[in-house]
Amino acid sequence: MECILIINVLQGRHGVIMFYPEEIVEEVTVRNDIIEIISSHVRLQKKGNSYMGLCPFHNEKTASFSVSPNKQLYHCFGCGAGGNVFTFVMEYENYSFNEAIKYLADRAGVKLPEREYTEGERRKINQRERLFEVNTEAAKYFFYQLRSQRGKYAHEYLKKRGLDDDIINSFGIGFSNQVSNDLYRYLKDKGYEDDFLKITGLINYNEVKESYDKFWNRIIFPIQDSNNRVIGFGGRVMGDAMPKYLNSPETLIFDKSRNLYGIHIAKKSRENYMIICEGYLDVMALNQAGFTNAVASLGTAFTEQQATLLKRYVKEAYLVYDSDNAGIKATLRAINILKQTGIAIKVVDLKPYNDPDDFIQALGKDEFKIRIEEAKTAFFFEVDVLATDHDMSDPGGKTKFFNELAKKLLQFNDELERTIYIEAIAKQYNVDILQLKRLVNKKGSEITPIKKVYPNTNSKNIKNKAEISIDRSQQLLLTWLIDKEELYEVVAKIIKPTDFIEGIYTEVASYVFNQYELGNKVIPAKIINQFESMEEQSQVASLFTADLQVEMNEVEFEKALRDTIIRIKNYSLDIQSVKATETNDVELLQKTINEKVKLNKINIKLI
Repeated sequence: MECILIINVLQGRHGVIMFYPEEIVEEVTVRNDIIEIISSHVRLQKKGNSYMGLCPFHNEKTASFSVSPNKQLYHCFGCGAGGNVFTFVMEYENYSFNEAIKYLADRAGVKLPEREYTEGERRKINQRERLFEVNTEAAKYFFYQLRSQRGKYAHEYLKKRGLDDDIINSFGIGFSNQVSNDLYRYLKDKGYEDDFLKITGLINYNEVKESYDKFWNRIIFPIQDSNNRVIGFGGRVMGDAMPKYLNSPETLIFDKSRNLYGIHIAKKSRENYMIICEGYLDVMALNQAGFTNAVASLGTAFTEQQATLLKRYVKEAYLVYDSDNAGIKATLRAINILKQTGIAIKVVDLKPYNDPDDFIQALGKDEFKIRIEEAKTAFFFEVDVLATDHDMSDPGGKTKFFNELAKKLLQFNDELERTIYIEAIAKQYNVDILQLKRLVNKKGSEITPIKKVYPNTNSKNIKNKAEISIDRSQQLLLTWLIDKEELYEVVAKIIKPTDFIEGIYTEVASYVFNQYELGNKVIPAKIINQFESMEEQSQVASLFTADLQVEMNEVEFEKALRDTIIRIKNYSLDIQSVKATETNDVELLQKTINEKVKLNKINIKLI
């Protein structure tokens, strides 16, 4: 029986591999109308054959979010988000595939097949469930303690930090009192045994097997994952004891390198960026000021896994780390990690204050909003840091600075983009643009020897010259094949899936052609299910929602179709011709030439 895997489904909610037969996934898809699902979250208005609304995944004032009832998919022409009913539920609710299919199956009354677990798997599932359960109990205990007489001075401390009860309650802030085994006794009364409590990270045991609470005399910050489950705790000591901040150790459900404090709230803000800061109180202060898209790393340096988590929700990050030396180093490190993930980065200047909490208390939310609007791109922040590392009053120091800066400008591969940055830098530091350009070119030649490039000498050059036009043509043809089933017989006589160049185009075309060959109705939502990542699913959805945005009569459409087919086929033959030349394959080259001659004589008729 064929099984299907959708969007990172190897890792289910419980960390257990779950496979579902393709026919089950298809039944769940078919029985959940995408218009009904999305309209419960987004206000949709009918427009032609589709429905339009404001995209729930980025801020916009003009509707660019399109939902097609016929294709059972959605696509945002603004931010590029797209997919089928599974993709939407997973992206909007931040569900894993297992959670999404269970939710949709329950909604549609579809019974999912169950599988037998090994004893080890069952034990692990039970252990994870109990960890979520015990953390919830501990969070309730801490919550009560803060609001009791024993937590009065901790509550007063939070008030002095400028936090009101609404924000304290919304983050579930609590307190662990000075009795060092109070939580232990509470959990024992709830029926939890010592062997289990040892792995929770809540209770410590000494050499003589005496138990005591890991957190005591601390303000407690429950750490929740993106699904609002308590996975761990952070504690700030009341007094002078060390360490000042203490986090839960890693458990089956808590990995501090993969989570962000405040993500459960920030993901709902629907902003197109997130604010990354250092501490729990910074996140709370920003939330109270209306910046609900704030998150913080969990007592460690920012990690690649946290950047990946961030990318699930936004394409841009604003860094507001402390303005001291340690904060600057942390900012530079985070910039390097975020760049690799493909997230655009800006850095907020908090001076003369050290952190967002102090800034907002002193200057208020309106001034912080201005600082957000004035935030520098990561590149200009790096340049400023580079300048502080050199004595700019000394000619030698200034020369070293510009040499380092020239190397840094080489990171911009696009010549126009690099020129724009060179002009901005020249203006900022009052230097001659042409001299700076020459220095950059000189540094470039030192790093990579200059090679003479001959046009059209390899297949890569062809792609670079025409990629936008070809990408658009491939999208149009795939959309037309879905919208107009009668086109397949015409197109298939000239175009094959292998004529769709590179990666996802070829894969999608293969699915479309194969379904037509089998005599099946081509269902875009089903094709989307074949791709694992959110990025791929969004890209596939865009391939089925391309259009010329103009009304065409039959004659005009025939011409547009002919031009599109010829462009795709010609491009494919050009690539084939170059490869034949590179490999000295005379037979393939002659075959390509003959196909080009035939191509120019084709006559496409739809009647």
